[in-house]
Amino acid sequence: MSEVPHSNAAQQQRRQQQQWLATLASGARTQQRLAALAVCASGALLIVQAGAIAWLIQSIVVEQLNWVQVIRGFWVLAVVLLLRSLLGGLAQTAAGKVADTAKLALREQVYRRLMARGPLWLRRQRSGELGELLLSHGDAIEGYYAGFQPVRVEVVVVPLLIAAAVAYVDWVVALIFIFTAPLVPFFMMLVGWGAEAAGRAQLGELARMSGHFADRIKGLGLLRLYGRGEAELEGVAAAADGVRERTMKVLRIAFLSSTVLEFFASVSVAMVALYLGLSYLGLMSLHAVVPTLGTGMFCLLLAPEFYAPLRRLAAHYHDRANALAAAAEVERLLADDQDATAATTVAAPLVAPEPAQLHAPLVSVQAATLRPQGAAHDVVRGFSLEIGDGQRLALVGPSGSGKSTLLEALAGWLPPREGRIVVRDGVRIGYAGQRPYLFHGSIADNLRLADPAVSAVRLQAVAEVAQVMRFAQHLPLGLDTVIGERGFGLSGGEARRIGLARLLLLEPDLFLLDEPTAFLDPQTEADLLQALAAHTRGRTVLMATHSEVAMRWADQVIELQASVQQAQGGNA
Repeated sequence: MSEVPHSNAAQQQRRQQQQWLATLASGARTQQRLAALAVCASGALLIVQAGAIAWLIQSIVVEQLNWVQVIRGFWVLAVVLLLRSLLGGLAQTAAGKVADTAKLALREQVYRRLMARGPLWLRRQRSGELGELLLSHGDAIEGYYAGFQPVRVEVVVVPLLIAAAVAYVDWVVALIFIFTAPLVPFFMMLVGWGAEAAGRAQLGELARMSGHFADRIKGLGLLRLYGRGEAELEGVAAAADGVRERTMKVLRIAFLSSTVLEFFASVSVAMVALYLGLSYLGLMSLHAVVPTLGTGMFCLLLAPEFYAPLRRLAAHYHDRANALAAAAEVERLLADDQDATAATTVAAPLVAPEPAQLHAPLVSVQAATLRPQGAAHDVVRGFSLEIGDGQRLALVGPSGSGKSTLLEALAGWLPPREGRIVVRDGVRIGYAGQRPYLFHGSIADNLRLADPAVSAVRLQAVAEVAQVMRFAQHLPLGLDTVIGERGFGLSGGEARRIGLARLLLLEPDLFLLDEPTAFLDPQTEADLLQALAAHTRGRTVLMATHSEVAMRWADQVIELQASVQQAQGGNA
């Protein structure tokens, strides 16, 4: 009894996945209709082509007509072949545009949903596995739109047209077509269930291997430093073997599907040939008059074409299975929108905006208890703080006291385990951490992430404030110098200054700065603090620091102790 609800749930899930796949191509409805129309028109012309060939054979072989009398048949055949070639190219082009539209829509949806999950969720994921959602999963659905969907329309329309045309000249052959055709989709359906499961496992294995490999590439320097290169190479090889095994299983099922279809199609064509042969030999008589040679050739030419759309459907059936598997993988890794909405609803009371009130604090931390991502214990307990407009605050304390954790919580990256963080309505918060993420590209490109339309003059000015020009002017191309991913080629202090400059371009109401003056010489630190004071005048700055100079720069010092986390204010 329990298997019935499970089966219904699986069917409902499959329908939802198919509906989701249909929505991806909603922006290319015209191209979809054009591809379907071209395929059906080409199938209709196939009947004309078979009729022209059969007429030519009957006229030349049986009726002994000369070339002049049959020339019009050759002209018809040439025109039909040309039209079918043009229609085939049109169908492929239109289907390719549909596939491109669907792939773009998939990547846009995945990207938006990844962004909606927020930094806290993203930090728990493997970037390589998420990257597969935008790459191989997009490629997995390409065959569904470019191959399976046009053939699905063809398999409904073209065989019916062929059966009707054949029934007009010989009803026995039409009956053979009609009674043998259902065997093919029945066995394809049985094989397709296994193909979908195998495709889902193969995509999952591919995503895991990609995540494993991407993570190892990122930590390659560290692996070499500790002599773990050979061991990790074995791990990559093992992951690749898993993908190979899954892929071979998918191919075995695909070959099985093609074999089943070819078997039934061949048997059906042989039945038609056997019937016609026995009729011509006089061993079978189901008609008052024996069919002519032209009639027999017409039926024999259309017999394999009747099953050709089914053959193509079988060839592309694994594309449907791969597309459904990709939909399931996207759903598995990102969860559905309801889960995301629920997660947002739960997290909302932790960082909640309040209506603007006269003299209300910019941010209010109320008895917050914080625990870093992946930590076993809390580092901040019962912490309370009010941050007002235009303040310069220095957050100090020994390493491990929770300075970075508190900044991440204020930035919205880490919800409090207890207590609340209340942000005044309309306040923009910007955060520059100790390890800002820098993309492969120029320094200027990394700065423009905050404001793509920023002018060159303002970009230069902000780089001067953050002391980026102090080292960039010595680089070969200045701000146009290309740096590696995660700031490869820069020191830790230089990377932090780029992150600070990027934040200055954003111009938030509250600057959260995590050790911005670390690794700087005294003169550079003094210049940075002086320029930062001028640039952020009227805005609020909360800076985690160990520097005595930065503490004197601040209006107020907030001290975190490793044992008792309690705000202690006082003018420096």
